[in-house]
Amino acid sequence: MSGTSILWFKRDLRLEDHPALCEAARAGRPILPLFMIEPAAWGAPTASSRHYHFMAQALRALHDDIVALGGTLCVRRGQALDILSDLKASLGQITLYSHEETGEVWSYQRDRAVARWCRAEGVTWHEVPQSAVQRRLASRSMWQRRYNGFMQQPVLARPPDLRWAHAGTQGIPRWEDVSRSDRLPDGPHVATRKMALSRLSHFLNHGAQTYQADMATPLKAPQACSRLSEYFAWGVISPRDVSARLSEHISPEPRPAFARGYRSFQARLAWRDHFIQKLEDQPDLEHRAMHSAFEGLRPRGQFPERLQAFELGMTGVPFIDACMRCLRETGWINFRARAMLMSFAAYNLWLDWREAGQVLARYFIDYEPGIHWSQVQMQSGVTGMNTIRVYNPIKQGQDQDPQGIFTRHWVPELRDMPLEFLQTPWAAPLFPSSYVPPIVDVGASAKAARDVLWGMKRDVKGQPETRAVIAKHASRKRPAPRQRTRAAKPPPQGDQMSFDF
Repeated sequence: MSGTSILWFKRDLRLEDHPALCEAARAGRPILPLFMIEPAAWGAPTASSRHYHFMAQALRALHDDIVALGGTLCVRRGQALDILSDLKASLGQITLYSHEETGEVWSYQRDRAVARWCRAEGVTWHEVPQSAVQRRLASRSMWQRRYNGFMQQPVLARPPDLRWAHAGTQGIPRWEDVSRSDRLPDGPHVATRKMALSRLSHFLNHGAQTYQADMATPLKAPQACSRLSEYFAWGVISPRDVSARLSEHISPEPRPAFARGYRSFQARLAWRDHFIQKLEDQPDLEHRAMHSAFEGLRPRGQFPERLQAFELGMTGVPFIDACMRCLRETGWINFRARAMLMSFAAYNLWLDWREAGQVLARYFIDYEPGIHWSQVQMQSGVTGMNTIRVYNPIKQGQDQDPQGIFTRHWVPELRDMPLEFLQTPWAAPLFPSSYVPPIVDVGASAKAARDVLWGMKRDVKGQPETRAVIAKHASRKRPAPRQRTRAAKPPPQGDQMSFDF
């Protein structure tokens, strides 16, 4: 068979369980593995050096895997259409293979432009699903069944006897050469499959035992959670691969504490695709409120000083600042802290969800657009269908950091503050001069936000648009099967935020 197959890697930087690679291999043509470093990706307000360096590590590992099999990863920098046009000119007849991508608006528009280019140039483009997320979904009614069916399929092995094509590669440029944004601390992240499997092994044999109890506290969650979310976000390992390994531990039935942890983890794997499906169904969720009645609720640019204080962890609310500083330094924080941070930004600081959401996206090493923007909107109360949940950061600090260890570590200005005043230093007899006073009244701002949002939610209840939002995005309940299976069943929609895998 003549011509060259171009395998376009996106956020799927692996060779194991890679449906697009398997389909390209079946075609029998030489395969050119391609990764494009695109200006639109790294100039986006959600992008950071933290993401770039994780991606660069994963690319180097992928390159090494391909070299070991006799090929070379072709890395090109520039616009997708320019790169594909150059490759077509040098290679002649090409066929394009990639996974379907559910990403930001820029990637959605890029893919539409590539599809137009392919039609004009007579290039066949095979976009292959790599998850249960479905293009052009007609109804959510059968979504869970589709998810279970996909996850129960065998994990795909690397195809044998791969034939490679070769083209010039430009290598991976420095962050400073692709973006003007400041560098963030990289954090302790190693973007290899070996590290992902090591983390999974630790979770399966240790962390799962306390997963349900410890995932809520930022002090214990780093050890209890699998910490696989960044590997999922860049496709270093696939959720189906992880689910298969998890199933091996579930049967025979493990000790009860481990069983609960495994089931909870499985449910979060299901929720991952469930939330990504929302962005697939409505690609502009990063820019427009899910329900139009909430569009413009909080004007953008209204409180720049609040946004800066939030970003730097200098709001004067200790547990908020501790979580933000931890996130800024390490790139990761547990789910309850993520939900609380977004709640505080939206309700207490009254910041537009897009502004605060972009800050968190840059900080999260595991930023996944589909999960992130669905969750940001849910935690900000602009979906029209979810419960308004306003977190109390004082109570959260007292409950999740009862000894003050986490707060004192990340807010050293309060190291000597008595525990009874640690989460409310403004109430202490002596306020430390090195710390900042709170920029808002926590109780009053929360009440004002509740009054507004609950009033709006009552106003839109039963409206045709609200019913349409529920029909498109809400999860579906289904009758319990007669016989228990190992298929994941999502929990009630709650306060997850780029889940703790």
